[in-house]
Amino acid sequence: MLFRQMFEPETSTYTYLLADEQTREAVLIDPVRETIDRDVQVLEDLGLKLTHVLETHVHADHVTSAGLLRERFGAKTCVSKDGGAPCADILVKDGDTIRFGKHVLEARQTPGHTNGCVSYVEPENKMAFTGDALLIRGCGRTDFQQGDSRKLYRSVHDKIFTLPDETFIYPGHDYKGRTVSTVGEEKALNPRLGGENSEDKFVEIMANLKLAYPKKIDEAVPANLKCGLPEGRVLQEARDVVWAPMKRSATGVPEVTMAWVKETMKRGDYRIIDVREADELVSELRAIPGAEHVPLATVGKAAHAWDKKAHLVVVCRSGGRSGRAALELESLGFHNVVSMAGGMLVWDGPRT
Repeated sequence: MLFRQMFEPETSTYTYLLADEQTREAVLIDPVRETIDRDVQVLEDLGLKLTHVLETHVHADHVTSAGLLRERFGAKTCVSKDGGAPCADILVKDGDTIRFGKHVLEARQTPGHTNGCVSYVEPENKMAFTGDALLIRGCGRTDFQQGDSRKLYRSVHDKIFTLPDETFIYPGHDYKGRTVSTVGEEKALNPRLGGENSEDKFVEIMANLKLAYPKKIDEAVPANLKCGLPEGRVLQEARDVVWAPMKRSATGVPEVTMAWVKETMKRGDYRIIDVREADELVSELRAIPGAEHVPLATVGKAAHAWDKKAHLVVVCRSGGRSGRAALELESLGFHNVVSMAGGMLVWDGPRT
């Protein structure tokens, strides 16, 4: 089995990639919206087909990229039946399995941090992906989002600590640079849930943590209940049909043809954003009259001043950079953005 552990530094979140080496079917666990480009690149580099995106719970510290990945790859999104996220394709319950190639992940409901916490166990390689239910030498907090200390204690002891001691624990976060533990280690060394700590002692520990209010909770929870899709994204397809004949590429890029741009650019009802470097604008490929020059590296910063309802056509030399820019703009909440397929290489027809 192919396995990668990837890290998002702002929220110290781990995203896990598992794939069958023969069929190339893959799953992602807890992807983060800010690192979607990295995750897509890894999938493409390794020649993988994303079939499922799994959430260990509805997160309060970051926004998931699950919905965007579903749009790009047709992957099924998976959230606990008790997670409160009706956007998901699969609402998992205790004992459900997710298959990718010859491999399987078993769902174990582990509520307590939230009602909808799920841990996923890969028995062949003795791996457990525990989200925030069990961290390395810690656990998720229980003072918000349906948190229940007694429920969490029982979840960990009944559903995780009953696994073989050599089972690897892969948590949803770690704030000290640790990457993996084992069931045996946590049973012996976890200062909250391990050792001789009773359920009552755990409740006392959790009641006295006095943690700060999660700084992203007011943004993250509502977004994650919609699988991380930007506000209004549910109307994306209808809007695109109205103003542009958009089709999504195999990698999820919203595209229009060069011919359509040429035919309609004089209407003036959309902006053309050229994301090439300055020296490319005076090359033999030239630039489209009236196009605004915004190099790819500066698109995110420049877009903060743009109207998110504006119609945008992004262009570059061949369509690669404009595709990345279009996806970045979508992740920032722009609902009417397309990339010109083929870029300036096809603007004047094939070159010999």
